[in-house]
Amino acid sequence: MSASAASLEIGQRAPDWSGEAYGDGEEKSLRTSSLKGQPYILYFYPKDNTPGCTTQACDFRDRLERLSVLGYKVIGCSPDSLKSHQNFQKKQGFNFDLLSDPEHLVAEAFGVWREKKNYGRTYMGIVRSTFIINAEGEITHLFDNIRAKGHVKRLIDLLS
Repeated sequence: MSASAASLEIGQRAPDWSGEAYGDGEEKSLRTSSLKGQPYILYFYPKDNTPGCTTQACDFRDRLERLSVLGYKVIGCSPDSLKSHQNFQKKQGFNFDLLSDPEHLVAEAFGVWREKKNYGRTYMGIVRSTFIINAEGEITHLFDNIRAKGHVKRLIDLLS
């Protein structure tokens, strides 16, 4: 049984996770333990190369320097393949890692793989959500079911 994002709380330890990612021009393994001591933003989005997801990722790209100055690493996560992430990243010039979660293990651990409804259709998918995790691995902020446009600016305003 998977957690729901609503069941995760600020101050709680973030779920352990691991997976393959694409970033800095190469495939790499990422895991919770490799980020120990590094505050990070883990954001979940439904699909590469779609309008809302591209808007959100480009906002992270364009504001990554500010987030880095604030001490945060950014990791995007979707069910897309590494090849899809590689194409998305190269096309848009992203400067952060994209985690591939085709079995939705990371998404389920964070409770963002849930039932969705769109145009009268019900299906399972990623609910756009963002988790800010401190150097000790605790959730300091969580944003569930967010709108892509303006989200990154709101994060920076909150963290500044």
